[in-house]
Amino acid sequence: MSISRGNSRPTQTGNSASSSSTTLPVAAAVKRSFVQDPTARTAPDLRRVSAFGIPLLDLAVFDILCCPEQVIDLKLIRKHRVLPLFQRSNRLFLAICDPADCSCLNDIKFHTGLLLDVVLVAVEQLQTAVTEFIARQETSQPLQQDWQDSRLEALHLEQVLPVMAEDAAIDEAPIVRFVNNLLLDAIASDASDIHIEPYERSYRVRFRVDGILREITRPPIRLAGRIAARIKVMAQLDISETRLPQDGRIKIRTSRLGAMDFRVNILPTMWGEKIVLRLLDSASARIGIDALGFTPEQKLLYLNALQRSQGLVMVTGPTGSGKSVTLYTGLNILNSSERNIATAEDPVEINIDGLNQVSVNAKQGFNFTAALRAFLRQDPDVIMVGEIRDLETADTALKAAQTGHLVLSTLHTNTAVQTITRLLDMGIAPFNLATSVSLIIAQRLARRLCSHCKESVSISEKVLSDAGFKPGQVAGNRLFRAGACEKCRNGYKGRVGIFEVVPIAESLSQSNMAGATPIELAALARAAGYRNLRESALAQVASGHTSLDEANRLV
Repeated sequence: MSISRGNSRPTQTGNSASSSSTTLPVAAAVKRSFVQDPTARTAPDLRRVSAFGIPLLDLAVFDILCCPEQVIDLKLIRKHRVLPLFQRSNRLFLAICDPADCSCLNDIKFHTGLLLDVVLVAVEQLQTAVTEFIARQETSQPLQQDWQDSRLEALHLEQVLPVMAEDAAIDEAPIVRFVNNLLLDAIASDASDIHIEPYERSYRVRFRVDGILREITRPPIRLAGRIAARIKVMAQLDISETRLPQDGRIKIRTSRLGAMDFRVNILPTMWGEKIVLRLLDSASARIGIDALGFTPEQKLLYLNALQRSQGLVMVTGPTGSGKSVTLYTGLNILNSSERNIATAEDPVEINIDGLNQVSVNAKQGFNFTAALRAFLRQDPDVIMVGEIRDLETADTALKAAQTGHLVLSTLHTNTAVQTITRLLDMGIAPFNLATSVSLIIAQRLARRLCSHCKESVSISEKVLSDAGFKPGQVAGNRLFRAGACEKCRNGYKGRVGIFEVVPIAESLSQSNMAGATPIELAALARAAGYRNLRESALAQVASGHTSLDEANRLV
């Protein structure tokens, strides 16, 4: 069955088998609803219909619940009073009441990028259907069902840097608004990362909140290229390059939270470009040492190491364990007019006034080692190296620590004593470590129990002992576990640090030079009274800050 253009009746073409296999749902509804009587009350002027060659549709026989929801922006639907009926590939069936309105059709083509097949509907029916469609859309979940509509009223995107010369029509484009709302949504959710991932038949967006990835929405896969291009424009990247990884940065300004930075990495995969945006909140560097989660003894050890005029302070842990925040907190304590502080980072994550921050660029030959050598000619007091990755950088950092400079850096190891082993494996001489390294901090971030819904539970002595608790450490043998309420996510909200802080005292230095194994070094640290990560995690459990399940997940 096909619909003839310019006639008031459908015509039969081809054999019945072929027509039944190619009939579209909208075409079938059009066939059933074709107006036979020109004098009917809801029928448009058939002379006008004949002139435009547009089929008629009776919406009374069409199920509005089947209308696609993520095709046309609601503002356009309100403005032009149109209704999307059905989408197949790059063609969209659109219900209209005025076929002479070319500006309406051109506007929808521009914003959707689809080819339009228009169907004429009586004005009264279309008004009712559009009202019902908009009401249903506005009551749905903002990101999951109506991802094009603005979801954050408290946050307003005032400025996106760099400022682009975009006209008002482009600013209102669904892709632009979707990306803007996605960034604002991540800020409102306290997410640390945004993952935008293409697959063969799907396209999904996930937020990492409190260290756990959770799916947020699945935009149409046909929008993958346009979303990637928009983010590249915002990050000042090459939109024509789709075969190589790219790194960039986005800065936005919100009316409530001020400026927020996003570090952008784009990685070509089998089915498209995966995009990861890391949220960099400058406020996190100013939370204060008391908010990190140190015990009083650990806090004192860190402060004593920061007040020394020379030495190397190492912060270790996996990616996303909060190493940068710990370093920035220390730099804020040291940041004063009496000190010259320089940092080499890849890239600079948080901009802090008073620090001379440098982004290294390995492609141009400006790596951490080159930055360190340049710093040493700048009369520094404190140097921060984003990460020690190789022997050359480690050797330069150790020599700087030996020549009257306080050096802070990070390394990827699991425990504090494994940092010594890692540096030895790089080729650092044991006596250099013994005379240079002053403090090693290993850390993790545990999800904090929600104070509104956490539940107290009684635990047997055997279970507590098997978990590693000391006798009497848990008051009344009662711990807390995650509950559930509207103010948290699965019983957790926020995170708390778990630390292993080990100063390199004389006994550890001598054992290191004597070739002690990591197990022997760890035993010496515990004998000296320094908690390991497991003991620190259990202390946070006993105090009610996190759950035993969370401690077991991390260490």
